[in-house]
Amino acid sequence: MKLYFSPGACSLSPHIVLREAGLPFELEQVDLRAKKTKSGADFLPINPKGQVPTLQLDNGQVLTEGPAIVQYVADLKPESNLAPKNGTLERARVQEWLNFTASELHKRYGLVFRPTVPEEYKPTVREELGQRYAMLDKQLGAAGPYLTGAQFTVADAYMFVMLNWAKRANIDIAQWPNVKAYFDRIAARPKVQEVFKAEGLQQ
Repeated sequence: MKLYFSPGACSLSPHIVLREAGLPFELEQVDLRAKKTKSGADFLPINPKGQVPTLQLDNGQVLTEGPAIVQYVADLKPESNLAPKNGTLERARVQEWLNFTASELHKRYGLVFRPTVPEEYKPTVREELGQRYAMLDKQLGAAGPYLTGAQFTVADAYMFVMLNWAKRANIDIAQWPNVKAYFDRIAARPKVQEVFKAEGLQQ
């Protein structure tokens, strides 16, 4: 398998999951503006959406969209316990968090980072993100240490990326103690540290 990624982008989530699962894979960095891979290949024939993450399977097929990729990877290595068994309420809870993260957090960060969005609108978006993090803080206080309880899952990998973007968006997650402890807990995982090193990121 080959994961097409951009350092620190949402492709960080499947990168974490691949390493947590212990599966063999290659990395290929993508320049998202130029739509070129680091090796000089045109990225659009690989993924016409022009986005990461993109996972190229050993049979040549390509899978896109982070939540789909991480669940697929988790199912390749069920003993990793990165996702509960399909058809269970526990699996639905993980999917619930994946969907929340995609719709309520990921899309809002796009509004903060996009230069074409008026600056006067961005404080409102940050406030909305803060409301979601306040809710998360309560959830973690009641359930923790991870989103669905004691087990780290693919939903936590995705949420971690959104929290990692907070500083860049001028949001201080320390105002939510449970969220900050949760972020630090995931950041300390050995495989997450491997990912940061591989992508050349600062923790």
